[in-house]
Amino acid sequence: MIGDDRPAWDDAQARAILGKRVLVGLTHNDPAGPRQQQLFGVVTSADRGSGIALLLEGERAGETYRLPPDLGAFHPAPPGEYRLRATGEIVVDPDYLSTWSIDPPA
Repeated sequence: MIGDDRPAWDDAQARAILGKRVLVGLTHNDPAGPRQQQLFGVVTSADRGSGIALLLEGERAGETYRLPPDLGAFHPAPPGEYRLRATGEIVVDPDYLSTWSIDPPA
């Protein structure tokens, strides 16, 4: 982390994820219990100020989803087929995996 409590940012690393397919796992820590969601798409922009934008594919094709500007949350994905639990969609050989935990507002 840097002085303003935001994750460190690397422009070269941000450029490297542009155009890459990412499989994202979200855990919503709701008061009624955790709820999980998966989505996937291609990184269309990566900017420290506005975060990382994905153009979604599959059942949510055409939607844009924004992730926070934390490049440390992107990890190279091992080759293979990944089946989304809720939809049954299969993502073949994504470039990156990214997981997030979302807490409700305080």
